[in-house]
Amino acid sequence: MKHLLPTSTSAEVRDTNAQVAVVPVGSFEQHGNYLPLITDTVIAATICDELAAAYPLFQLPPLTLSCSHEHSGWPGTVSISARTLYSLVTDITDSLTRSGLSAFVLVNGHGGNYTLSNIVQEANAHGTRMALFPTGPDWNDARTAAGLDSTMHEDMHAGEIETSILLHAHPELVKDGYEAADWLADDRRYLLVKGIKGYTSSGVIGRPSLGSAQKGKAVLNSLVHSFGDVLNVLSQR
Repeated sequence: MKHLLPTSTSAEVRDTNAQVAVVPVGSFEQHGNYLPLITDTVIAATICDELAAAYPLFQLPPLTLSCSHEHSGWPGTVSISARTLYSLVTDITDSLTRSGLSAFVLVNGHGGNYTLSNIVQEANAHGTRMALFPTGPDWNDARTAAGLDSTMHEDMHAGEIETSILLHAHPELVKDGYEAADWLADDRRYLLVKGIKGYTSSGVIGRPSLGSAQKGKAVLNSLVHSFGDVLNVLSQR
């Protein structure tokens, strides 16, 4: 199994001379009966690993608990408050600033971490260079590049894209059953009130049966390409 944590030594970090840190933010929440609770953490860490292989970055270990309140009620799901996530991320970036890092990218693997957008906006307003990645357009570009069949809206949770990334990067974490677990719930207008349980009994909203390792590899390749634009934007601030 590949490492989910960065293994660089202090000397290796020094020699990289990276000026940009990537902070993977995952979650610990249900992903149906075939993907692990750490799915979002694995995806965020995998993206960071791919980015660090292509660009000079300081790769941090992932934050493994975040805002998963919409998944309340499923066994194993654990959440922290938005204010705690805000404090964790700002404490980390403050520490990195004192260490000489000049820019930061929050690599988010969980769509429910809405507060990360506010953190990035506030940081830039106060003179700290920070970005959130991947954003919606990055994911859409990756879906197109990989030839995914489902849309980002219908493929909300434990669907085609998440299953594909794990089938490519960590196939040992994907259990049997994803081939017959498709469930669509496109009208989710009261998601913040009802939570995921208001729209699915399995925990799945999407089409995992369409997932493949080939698609997962293509998604990651597209994200690595898109990240170059993020670095360009940060360098201009």
